Amino acid sequence: MDAIVAVYADWGIGDGGTQPVVLKADRAHFRELTKGAAVIVGRRTLGDFPGGKPLKGRDNLVVTRQDIEIPGARVVHSTEEALAAAAEYERCLVIGGASIYRQFFPHINRVFITKIDLTPHSDSFFPNLDEDPAWVCTESGPWLEEDGLRYQFCTYERV
Repeated sequence: MDAIVAVYADWGIGDGGTQPVVLKADRAHFRELTKGAAVIVGRRTLGDFPGGKPLKGRDNLVVTRQDIEIPGARVVHSTEEALAAAAEYERCLVIGGASIYRQFFPHINRVFITKIDLTPHSDSFFPNLDEDPAWVCTESGPWLEEDGLRYQFCTYERV
């Protein structure tokens, strides 16, 4: 299973349930990598999407403890239920938020990371894969710039 995440220099990923800094290039990269795949997302993170609706062009698996229906998404209530649902798809990516990344981290073997060279306040963090010997950066693109902010696309794989 794969994951995709944008991290800041301190591996922060968000504050108050949203990303403090968003890059157009990262959004395009996200769309390209997740297009046509299944995605696992938490209900609160789904609420931060445009209109609070599931992402178009993807099969959205929304993890929640609530007994609710979400038009355009498949609601699952546990890690096990989500993993069983994900097994039905050729490609599935975990897309957040922080608690969902933590929940599925043992099942993730590859992570697509956008590193943003900035440290805004974050209250949510992704594990620092540069400091984890179980992970190796297998691909790192050049540092690019958007609106004065440097960023880099990287791929990490579990050893």
